[in-house]
Amino acid sequence: MTEKDLTEKDLTEKDLTARDTAPKGSAPDEQRNPRTPVLVVGAGPVGLAVACALWQRGVPARVVEAQGEPHQGSRAVQLHPPTLRVFRELGILDEAERLGLRIRTTSYHLAGGRTLRVALGTENQPLMLPQQETSRLLEEALVRAGGRVERSVRVTSVALADDGVTVKAEGPRGTEVVEADWLVAADGVRSTVRDLLGVDFAGSPVATGFLLAEGRIDGAFERDAVHYFLGHKGSVVFAAMPGDRIRVSGAVPDDHPTTPEGVQQLLDERGPGGITIEDLDMVGRFTSQERIAVALRKGRCLLAGDAAHTHSPLGGQGLNLGIQDAHNLAWKLAGVCTGALHARVLDTYEAERRGAAEQIVRVTHRFLKVFMLGPFAARVRNTVWSSLEAAGVLRRWFVPLLAGWRIHYPDTLSEDARAGSARSSRSRGLPAPGRRAPHWVPEDTATGPAGFRLVTSGPAGGAVARRGREWAERAALPVGHVHVTRRASGFLLVRPDGYVAASGATPAELADAGRLLARIAR
Repeated sequence: MTEKDLTEKDLTEKDLTARDTAPKGSAPDEQRNPRTPVLVVGAGPVGLAVACALWQRGVPARVVEAQGEPHQGSRAVQLHPPTLRVFRELGILDEAERLGLRIRTTSYHLAGGRTLRVALGTENQPLMLPQQETSRLLEEALVRAGGRVERSVRVTSVALADDGVTVKAEGPRGTEVVEADWLVAADGVRSTVRDLLGVDFAGSPVATGFLLAEGRIDGAFERDAVHYFLGHKGSVVFAAMPGDRIRVSGAVPDDHPTTPEGVQQLLDERGPGGITIEDLDMVGRFTSQERIAVALRKGRCLLAGDAAHTHSPLGGQGLNLGIQDAHNLAWKLAGVCTGALHARVLDTYEAERRGAAEQIVRVTHRFLKVFMLGPFAARVRNTVWSSLEAAGVLRRWFVPLLAGWRIHYPDTLSEDARAGSARSSRSRGLPAPGRRAPHWVPEDTATGPAGFRLVTSGPAGGAVARRGREWAERAALPVGHVHVTRRASGFLLVRPDGYVAASGATPAELADAGRLLARIAR
């Protein structure tokens, strides 16, 4: 699952097969429109987020969607803080907050009556918002930025060339030939584009099925919490949603009834007791898979979201992982399209987002196993979790993990990193390249596309602050500068997606950061 990135220079004549070569001409009944910088296939939240961010950065992105109407239903509902930061950039956070429900605690209810109630803290609190509302807000933001979604447009072929992509699509106006500099495939777990490119979706199905229900209940429970009931007979997840609705889910055998009575049985056997189903808006079964595409990039085509990876839904990671794909990709792709960044910066997408997907697949796989233990193993698990809670491990380590803060990247932007640079930076308490910027870094609360930021730390008005300001003014790319008064002196070069590009405390390390920017600048 570590296939080498296929970059422009890797394309050979052998790769340019009949499927992968742009046609020399079009049939008489085919329409050919002006070339577009980026074609986004799929108008789910991930495709919409990519398109919004591109338009904000001055890159017109065309969005096509096979379905005739927007997707309906709650589907993915838990939006973690890194995703909400993306929503702020896109200008939809305030409306999402108004429509959604903040989760402030996670409660683990152990067999025997003990509850581990873990306060999440402001930096880890997710927002519960049905996916149809997320998609609607993103599509409205896309329209405000100048774009739109073209529906009932189904991609039928994809042809690669070394300078672009040619796509054939069937739509309301017949067959159309679309020429684009770049293509982003965000068309879901059954991705047509991925199949047309011949990219294998490696992995396997999750062994168990799940019951999922939403509706209204009668009974008292803490509404601003996600409840995990870890009983000897099995586990169930129970959470409030906007509009006085609740969501119930749990792993169930194939013969478990998919009815309101089946949901009530699940709550009675595994839940808190005293909870009665009033009415359900939906109840159903679903299965999931653990798969990652063997290549997230093929030539000028890039896979994002469920087209690139899928995993167990436990922990609400899927949509958030896809939105972070969009966040990682958009600033790089926009920089290449506008001429600000060298095309080599897109070579980092595969390594970074594959690593993120592999981390999440591992976490959700282990999380699912923990929730499906038999009676004896469940008793051991509950004892261990009680010890972890008493030691503060759940709050310090597990909560940030589920919130998405612990996803990290390799150091992909540096070409010749100084041998001691990363070690010396970490010894001063600074995160290494590829880590998320720490919470002491001031959050950029402005709406609109983020850029690179140099964050210096040390005494106010000291030499580090002055040197950082002068460095930012002459950097190869536009760089904002902010100084944080702290005891330790140093700097962080923060990427547009909130990850650390470089860190250090010496003039030599700051010069290295300057060379990094010069290397990726066009």
